[in-house]
Amino acid sequence: MPSANLTGDLLKRVSRSFYLSLAVLPAPVRPILGLAYLFARAADTIADSRLIGREQRITHLLAFRDELDGLAPGRLAAIVAATRGIQSLEAERTLLERLPECFAAYQALPAADRRRVRHVLETIIEGMTEDLSRFPGENEGGLAALETRHDLDRYTYLVAGCVGEFWTEVHVAHRPRLKHWDLEKMKSLGIRFGKGLQLTNVLRDIPRDLRQGRCYLPSRDLARLGLEPKDLLEPAAGAALRPLLVELLNLALDHYEAGWQYTFAIPKRCRASASTA
Repeated sequence: MPSANLTGDLLKRVSRSFYLSLAVLPAPVRPILGLAYLFARAADTIADSRLIGREQRITHLLAFRDELDGLAPGRLAAIVAATRGIQSLEAERTLLERLPECFAAYQALPAADRRRVRHVLETIIEGMTEDLSRFPGENEGGLAALETRHDLDRYTYLVAGCVGEFWTEVHVAHRPRLKHWDLEKMKSLGIRFGKGLQLTNVLRDIPRDLRQGRCYLPSRDLARLGLEPKDLLEPAAGAALRPLLVELLNLALDHYEAGWQYTFAIPKRCRASASTA
């Protein structure tokens, strides 16, 4: 199982809030969830390393993914060497430097838990590499957009919905009180819970994302309103955009309704830890 130093001291330095959330969960699930979080943060750090070219970032992310399958021997050291020196945050540098320990802890997990961690990380990394390919610019001058509502739904699954799926699988496998759950139904609800959270992020972060060259509002939906992605850079577009924002807010609320169903399906004795996390 993962070293307590990884899911304790290192996790606390990388994210104190997640560390505190993890602390209230039952002991059997903490190492798995903590290690998966560290991997996801490391992948995110690689994806956001703007001093490295996009193609190189994609290459490192794919090598990171292959390392989970044991298919990239020797590549991990190259990833660490290429990325740790350009990180401004000490916690991120330390995380990258300790990736070999994280992978050693991953290899020590039982096979079923290793499969769960691998699946969620492969999914998250797929979302990261698609983002790097789809949005080639770093500012509003290189603005690009998702094309369809399906693309938006896929994006919210790749970066957040899959986490609800993973969380559900881990808890059902390790918490006897949840053995009665219909796993497929609860995974579906967990996915929608995650999608709702990410869709909220999309709507909240529209101005920031536009400045960074990313428009997650589908271009086909914008065209239906007589808008192009570049029009959203102007405050005057707000009134014309409102119908789409209302549609997406209602979609997020529908996802949150699934999230409430998920929450109330959790036995009361388990509910406090789930809501905290």
